[in-house]
Amino acid sequence: MDSEPLRIEICPNCSLSVRGARLFFGLASIAPCGIAAVLALKGFWPILPFAGLELALLAWALSAGLQRRHHSQTITVTDADVSIDTRVRAHCEHVVFPRHWAQVKLRRPAAQQHPSRLTIESHGRRCELGSFLTEEERRGLALRLQRVIGRVNESPSWH
Repeated sequence: MDSEPLRIEICPNCSLSVRGARLFFGLASIAPCGIAAVLALKGFWPILPFAGLELALLAWALSAGLQRRHHSQTITVTDADVSIDTRVRAHCEHVVFPRHWAQVKLRRPAAQQHPSRLTIESHGRRCELGSFLTEEERRGLALRLQRVIGRVNESPSWH
């Protein structure tokens, strides 16, 4: 009996908009530029490249944070398959596992301060899920997927 597929969409929480990032950058630039200008007028002109480097680093960090808005993963569970669609901007990767053999694993981190890794595995292949999630969100997703997918050789009813 075919039932409707279950879809789980996950994406990072990116509450900072492009407009907000520009506003933050502009406001955060006032102090370093003002201090650098005053010191340069007093003869300490070597401060200018350091102020520029500081602003370039801030711009890079904001840009890297804004790029996360374009990441998402869709997990689709049917009676027969578990498929994962990973999107980063225009690049899309599609991985399919037979549900009957799929295993959900939450791996402990190698070092204490590192995040755990959530994967779906089958027949020597693995796909990492939710690398952008918090530890608590990752554990919750792992529990939900374990309930939905079941263990190897087990196909639980999930409706």
